[in-house]
Amino acid sequence: MKLSFLLLAAFTAFISCNQPEPKTQTNDIASIGMKWKLVSNFTDSGYTARISLVNKKEQQLTDKNWAVFFSIAPSPLLQPEQPQPARLEHINGDWYKLSPNAGFSLPAGDSIDIIYKAAEGRIKETDQPLGIYIVFYDGDGKEERIAKIEDYTLVPFTRKEQLLRGAADQEAPASAAKAYRENAGLSVLKPDQLLPIIPTPAHFSQGKGSFSLEGKAIHYASSLKNEADILSARLKEITGKDFAVSEGTADNESIYLSVDPSAVKEKKKEAYQLSISENGVAITGADAAGVFYGIQSLLALIPPPVYLNKNEQAAVPFVTIDDAPRFGFRSVHLDVSRNFQEKETVFRVLDVMAQYKLNHFLLYTSEDEGWRVEIPGLPELTEVGAQRSHVSSMDAPALHPAYGSGPFAYDKGHYGSGFYTRKDFIEILKYAKKRHIKVIPELNFPGHARAAIKSMEARYQRLMKEGKEAEANEYRLIDPADKSVYLSAQMYKDNVVNVARESTYRFFEKVVDEFSKMYEEAGLKLDVFHAGGDEVAEGAWTQSPEALELLRQHPEIKDPKNLQTYFFRELLKRMEKRNLEVHGWEEVALTKDASGKYIPNPEFANKKVVPYTWNNLFDYPDLAYQLANAGYNVVLCNVSNFYFDLAYNNDPKEPGLYWAGFIDTKNAWAFAPFNMFNTTLKGSMGNELHWDEPAAKLQNLKPEARKNIIGVEAQLWSETIKGREMLEYYMLPKLIGFSESAWSPERKWETQPNRGQRIKSMETGWNQFANTIAQKEFVRLAHTNGGYAYRVPPAGVIIENGQAKANVALPGVSIHYTTNGSEPTLQSAIYNGPVPAMGTLKFKTFDASGKSGRTVVQEGAQGPKLN
Repeated sequence: MKLSFLLLAAFTAFISCNQPEPKTQTNDIASIGMKWKLVSNFTDSGYTARISLVNKKEQQLTDKNWAVFFSIAPSPLLQPEQPQPARLEHINGDWYKLSPNAGFSLPAGDSIDIIYKAAEGRIKETDQPLGIYIVFYDGDGKEERIAKIEDYTLVPFTRKEQLLRGAADQEAPASAAKAYRENAGLSVLKPDQLLPIIPTPAHFSQGKGSFSLEGKAIHYASSLKNEADILSARLKEITGKDFAVSEGTADNESIYLSVDPSAVKEKKKEAYQLSISENGVAITGADAAGVFYGIQSLLALIPPPVYLNKNEQAAVPFVTIDDAPRFGFRSVHLDVSRNFQEKETVFRVLDVMAQYKLNHFLLYTSEDEGWRVEIPGLPELTEVGAQRSHVSSMDAPALHPAYGSGPFAYDKGHYGSGFYTRKDFIEILKYAKKRHIKVIPELNFPGHARAAIKSMEARYQRLMKEGKEAEANEYRLIDPADKSVYLSAQMYKDNVVNVARESTYRFFEKVVDEFSKMYEEAGLKLDVFHAGGDEVAEGAWTQSPEALELLRQHPEIKDPKNLQTYFFRELLKRMEKRNLEVHGWEEVALTKDASGKYIPNPEFANKKVVPYTWNNLFDYPDLAYQLANAGYNVVLCNVSNFYFDLAYNNDPKEPGLYWAGFIDTKNAWAFAPFNMFNTTLKGSMGNELHWDEPAAKLQNLKPEARKNIIGVEAQLWSETIKGREMLEYYMLPKLIGFSESAWSPERKWETQPNRGQRIKSMETGWNQFANTIAQKEFVRLAHTNGGYAYRVPPAGVIIENGQAKANVALPGVSIHYTTNGSEPTLQSAIYNGPVPAMGTLKFKTFDASGKSGRTVVQEGAQGPKLN
């Protein structure tokens, strides 16, 4: 907190040199009320909304003395049908300004409505205005006072016009009845019908009998102390009892850890054999990582009652498991730039990744909205780039509010500000190393670079004032004469670095070298770096004198849009000198043909370049296979399956994005990496897809290119994620489904040619997997690290013939209900069959640990709704 205070003080002092300073920087609360109502998504391919302002007891608001600022899901504004008393303006990114038109007047005690229109439908409560504040101006137009608006009301979404994204939306409107119909094919299984371990091992056999772990020592062969210590700690957490650890040999009363590549059935890295018999527990790995994953399987075999009651004997069944991962690259991406996450939250993510045998972690520490790692020699990266607050203009050398961060840096309950010190980042590296997880750092260039740009502009201004012009330009990232006009995918107007400046490359090298030093201090070697490379806006560099001069000197580049490939080519030369494998989003391996269509760029196919492909729904559904067939090693990040920031469903209260549809745990599980058209069955607007049929004419993966699919990655972007609990809610249980796609052997349905039979087989497999999550994995998650904030799905409810029927998306979760309108608890009646639909019925789901989902309310014969 002291560090945060000092940073805020330094930031305030710095900004005061570059813009008018308000009279107060306190967390003032305005006596202004605001209400936001989504009117309809069925207007001119967009939505209409109403903002209502009420002046409770402030000074009279005139047409000159105020403006309201907030963050809202960005989309282009459309012309309102009628003149309005105030106008909404897009400033940059998701930062908008509401300011008065001529003649505006709002005295104390009065209210006023403002209608505005914007492109694209909005259906989520997370789409509403956030971080709302008002700026008061004096007679000269200077900022006089900044105050938060906390008296804010969201009008609930209830009508079809609010629940669907527009006329093209083919999803049914959100309702508990819809959920009931979606859950109708599921059924509760008995404990002996569940999967013994998730992710499913390659070879598993179970004998008769069990072995008690209690009182047993853990012996380990040389070099496996780390794994033994982790096992001991986890067993104590589960059972409440101590497990002695010592280097030694196996005996009949111990758990023995060893490495012997010749003893494991699967001859590959990370393979292991787990044997449990009356002679004890033996975990043999092809390497230390294999031993670690064998430990995870041992822990997964501990019955749920042991987690629920520490007096229960921790006995595991006699089994023999020979296992190895399907993919060597099993990754999770976490964006901590758009909304910051504390170091301890990152530790928790690493722990749950390890539990489900995931081994790479792409930590997204730079974006337009934030820079999150301390870099020696470039203090502005964290002094400026790691915090967001109100600025008088988007041109200020600072970061403006985004994603509801509000007007004040380091404001409690907001997540726009924060960073990891070098010490923090080294701790993250060491923590991951112990769990056999490789951390991949990222610096996204040439787009998505606004935080770096603004930080280096602040540095430039500071050094120029000190008369150090050469030093000021050393890491500058823009052409100051650039007049290019563009709008990025996230609606930024100033987030692309200038690729014609040597200082841009020098900055990248400086950051990479400092990361490399942190890896060395952690006892590691930095050999992979993620360079981003995605979503460079059309129009960038078109009016930059420096870029145009570069084009004149290199006529072979031809067009400014080809400067991205030029940049990556030049960057790669510098990374090759550091012996780095460069990862990036799919654009780094693409070029554009004469028609402007993206095609694989053969230039980098024989280099250490790994593209991550997400676009499998829109204009390039076969792009991953095109790149693999062209010789690239590819990581599959399919948006239709692995974007965990997309909402579980279209219920307005279910947080998350939905630009590519909705992603639940089943989507993450139902993935065929070598036949992905077989499992891409629905489009972003709910439309049925038939890309698994020959008529689709998509490029299939060549048999010889299967080896080029090196793995899969789940993405967790953080635009709508505020804090640890939301992060874990988005991630779990989706991550469990993902782990099956990443680790486990190919499932029969992945290659079934008949669509109907394939879907039927998938439904059978999903029912077993869903039951296993509900009956086993939830219990584990509830008792690991003090409990994770995983999502328990709410009940589906439907009324038929005067009876209320209920079910749940993860069978094994219990449903409790009341008939008098009171809130259901674990002591309420358990739903076992239809109940009369009379009075006020409430249904609530609970797992075995007592964690609940949201309440479903049923009023008489009316349609069900969610609280």
